[in-house]
Amino acid sequence: MTGFRPALSTLLFLTVITGGVYPLLTTTLSQWWFPEQATGSLIRDGNSVRGSALIGQAFTRDGYFQGRPSATAEMPYNPMASGGSNLAVSNPELDKQLQNRIAALRAANPQASPTVPVELVTASASGLDNNLTPAAVTWQIPRVAKARQRPVEEVAQLVAKYTQKPLASFIGQPVVNIVELNLALDASQGH
Repeated sequence: MTGFRPALSTLLFLTVITGGVYPLLTTTLSQWWFPEQATGSLIRDGNSVRGSALIGQAFTRDGYFQGRPSATAEMPYNPMASGGSNLAVSNPELDKQLQNRIAALRAANPQASPTVPVELVTASASGLDNNLTPAAVTWQIPRVAKARQRPVEEVAQLVAKYTQKPLASFIGQPVVNIVELNLALDASQGH
């Protein structure tokens, strides 16, 4: 029983430090140093929140760029049910899904190259991807330009403007945030 009191006091001390002081300190510092990221990297349009720069959205109309397929439960890009389909490469159901996605993309983008970028047909592990490579976005430009009745060059310039390049090439590859790009398309047309 002589070791009970020191063990209990150590437990209480560590509980206060790790369960109270540390989370409070890290939350306060993150909101002070990185206020936008600490609140979810929200995309605002005036006083309304249009989404997060970190989570993709389901864009289905022809006048919008589409992101990677989402395999989240109940609805696409559901942040409460993040996850992939967990279908193995050898699973015939995955082959069927990929073929259906390729056929749908080719039908919606007849002016584009017949080679569909792989990231437009495969879901990510999280199901919440918000970025595509510039090649996957460029593949969709003819469809978006036609649906919005805008010159292909104008839409391509907007894609180039919203392409985010890494600080150094070995850190990552260039990406385009689909949510931000689609909102910029709406803004450029006065929606």
